[in-house]
Amino acid sequence: MYICPCKGKINLKKRNKLKILNDPIYGFITIPNELIFDLIEHKYFQRLRRISQMGLSYLVYPGAHHTRFHHALGCMHLMQKAVRVLRFKGVEISEEEEEALCIAILLHDIGHGPFSHAMEHSIVNEVNHESISLMFMEKINEDFNGSLTLAIQIFKGEYHRDFLHQLISSQLDIDRLDYLKRDSFYTGVAEGNINSERLITMLTVVNDALVVEEKGIYSVEKFLLARRLMYWQVYLHKTSLVAENLLIRVLKRAKELVENGEKLKGSEALQFFLENKITSENFTPQVLETFSRLDDYDIVSAMKEWSNSNDFVLSMLSSMIIDRDLLKIKIKKKRFQKQKKENHIRKIKEKYKISDEEAQYFVFDGTISNQAYDLNKQNINILYKSKKIEDIVKATDQFNLEALAKPVTKYFMCYPKHKH
Repeated sequence: MYICPCKGKINLKKRNKLKILNDPIYGFITIPNELIFDLIEHKYFQRLRRISQMGLSYLVYPGAHHTRFHHALGCMHLMQKAVRVLRFKGVEISEEEEEALCIAILLHDIGHGPFSHAMEHSIVNEVNHESISLMFMEKINEDFNGSLTLAIQIFKGEYHRDFLHQLISSQLDIDRLDYLKRDSFYTGVAEGNINSERLITMLTVVNDALVVEEKGIYSVEKFLLARRLMYWQVYLHKTSLVAENLLIRVLKRAKELVENGEKLKGSEALQFFLENKITSENFTPQVLETFSRLDDYDIVSAMKEWSNSNDFVLSMLSSMIIDRDLLKIKIKKKRFQKQKKENHIRKIKEKYKISDEEAQYFVFDGTISNQAYDLNKQNINILYKSKKIEDIVKATDQFNLEALAKPVTKYFMCYPKHKH
């Protein structure tokens, strides 16, 4: 039985918890029950309103200011739709399983930090957002008298019905069906606009695994192609790539300075992560609580302060992001010659009279990779009318789908614009 964790607060007036929300993509979204309403009201979930879904992509696409809160609600709506479709096709899903699915997809991104991928590579060491999401879910489960136990089992893939986990995490999961459509809408990049509702309508279950009915084959092709184009055009856009790499370096430099005894302005939560080395070993419930107070606003306001820092590197890097005066970036199919990088380092050292180590913050290279479909992971299978099941790459008459299953790697180098 679920009891609202109001922690001793007196409810003078009973609230209506069966709310309807208006989403620009799907129209009206209904909150199915009181438990899910209370989860949405929880401070850990409300924090997602202050975490951008697409990090610094708004520096390229000015409309991309939507949040992870937005995305999570969209996922919950699509999950309700998926359950209705599967039940209509005779797949038995109990009320408890439906609620658990809605909770698991609602909370699947709750562990994202501010500009999350940059955070994972700088001030929190080797702790990914999936494991932080799980920690949050387990903490909320304590507050909610064990009401999330089944949702957590499904989220971890430990429940005996595999297809339920596939709806949460697979190559054609509810998460991807929402973020591709949502990110396409807010960036204005039409290539990513998939028909997520049709894809859901084509789903069914055979031998405890999700499959797509034969007539949905073209929708799957479009989905995979859209995913590839969104990666090159949006997620791996060269300006977003520079901005994210600069942010990683801003946080690394700030951490380095604090470790050397410098005092930097920043929120209490940010100070904690700059002063302490946090790994999966010491990510305690207290650390989780501090992490829950960290969002995009902490990082942006810190960079505004740091742009006036006495440290040349921190001040310069912070100003580059705040003023959107970024490094130059070149992307190509072959590795860059070592000499090129060394030339850029020499130029910046001479120009600003900085050390070799400091110059490395402004001149760096790396790789990016894009693979729309991975044949080695859980496949997207097509169910023919003859009951035969075949992987999408074999089932399609599109030659380019086989190409989409091969990872494409490109090389990039960032360096300052040498103004004359």
